Amino acid sequence: MHFTIIQSMAISRLSFACRHGFHYSPSLFHCFQKVRFSSVAAIETLFDQDNVIKDKNQNLGDPKALEWKKWNSKELGISNSTISRPTKKVLHGLKKNGYEVYLVGGCVRDLILKRTPKDFDIITSAELKEVVRTFPQCIIVGKRFPICHVHIGDTIVEVSSFSTTGPKFRVDLSNVISPPIDCDEKDYVRWKNCLQRDLTINGLMFDPYKRIVYDYVGGLEDIKKAKVRTVIPASTSFQEDCARILRAVRIAARLGFRFTRETAHFIKNLSRSLLRLDNQRIMMEMNYMLAYGSAEASLRILWKFGLLELLLPFQAAYFVRDGFKRRDKRSNMLLCLFSNLDKHLAPDRPCHNSLWVGILVFHKALSDQPRDPMVVAAFCLAVHNGGDILGGVKMVKKLTKPHDVSFHELSEPQNLNSEALVDEVVDFAASVKQVLYWMTNEYYVSQAMAEYPQAPCSDLVFFPLAVYLKVCRIFECSREGSEKAFMPKQGRKIDYEMLALGSPQEVRHTFARVVFDTLFPLNLT
Repeated sequence: MHFTIIQSMAISRLSFACRHGFHYSPSLFHCFQKVRFSSVAAIETLFDQDNVIKDKNQNLGDPKALEWKKWNSKELGISNSTISRPTKKVLHGLKKNGYEVYLVGGCVRDLILKRTPKDFDIITSAELKEVVRTFPQCIIVGKRFPICHVHIGDTIVEVSSFSTTGPKFRVDLSNVISPPIDCDEKDYVRWKNCLQRDLTINGLMFDPYKRIVYDYVGGLEDIKKAKVRTVIPASTSFQEDCARILRAVRIAARLGFRFTRETAHFIKNLSRSLLRLDNQRIMMEMNYMLAYGSAEASLRILWKFGLLELLLPFQAAYFVRDGFKRRDKRSNMLLCLFSNLDKHLAPDRPCHNSLWVGILVFHKALSDQPRDPMVVAAFCLAVHNGGDILGGVKMVKKLTKPHDVSFHELSEPQNLNSEALVDEVVDFAASVKQVLYWMTNEYYVSQAMAEYPQAPCSDLVFFPLAVYLKVCRIFECSREGSEKAFMPKQGRKIDYEMLALGSPQEVRHTFARVVFDTLFPLNLT
């Protein structure tokens, strides 16, 4: 019986002004509708030169200057109706005041790929102080690269300005990259901003009023090839900002893209520079990887390129003990847990970081000391029910669904009686708490890979105290008994707003579903 069955037994358009001077090809648009962009194969149709809005002064001769292009957004399959309402409100407010506005970065890439953007970023010709004057609920944030946060209802829309000085490169790039030839002033300003982007596929600009997508760095070509490439040489890019390594991993995992040879080389060779990042930044990037629906792919890439040893040494040690090769196509219990978590999440439906940290802790405790599948099931149900251990034990006694015997983290079933099951659940809960302490203690983290002297040593602990306490609260009930006034989740539907906020009810419910779907999969034969 699957977890959801057991659970049920126990728990009774803003329109945009547009120029109409561009050619529109219905057959091309139809091609985009028929083919899903996860395959990116359909985008090859676009690279017929007839589909490009050519600039008369495109530079095709200088090898240091990229061929830059303007694309009709309709022919890329972009509809303004896919832009969120709060974003439209900000765009319209700035445009009405006479400023140029563009969507920029990953949202343009996602619109082309028919994916739901995590958020929409705007860049404008307005000064930041003019943006603040335009919107009553707007503040300027950031010191190194200030931007505006415009509050529209419950949504924050990020707005940057062309006038804001971006980070200056410490290396002279004049011998590597040349500006577009014979471009006008606006093209030059746009190109200069795109040069500050991390990856070519994030270097696209979209004017929703003129319905033009500007590509100065070859981003669309890399989308076509499903490649992740840095805008400037990878060695320079990653040395300027090593967090770009993590962003490149995150985007490759989410889109299923591959790194170019140069990008892959410097991700591996400059990996130790990640230890220079502050913990808050690492936590933010890891959360983007593991909380938005691409956790399994992210873990595989981190392991493949030798980053997992630095960021999550305990999990790297598990891969080594498991005989998991760098390019291994097989799976294991850790990857299966995150694969099942991914099925519930998406860029616009993330989870709270306490959920994925809790899964890491849970798995580490189980891999250290394999347990009877019924003990694990009862533990998860106790967590779900807010500490009702006896209730969880009664439910698993009715469980007839076979468990996945391929996981060495599960011991042979012992047919334990109810009293022994309760004792085992409490003992497992204690080991989970112990592992949480180890994973947040620099000494124990530094010893995680001690058995493997050739592995890099890392004592990196980036989980903040608030997350430690949150995960403690999620699991503590399974050791101390029922929480007062806690109401377990009713039904199957996940409240994603509450899950993102870290509601104990939603986090516990989703955790239990992920574990049950892993241990007792429906397709098991």
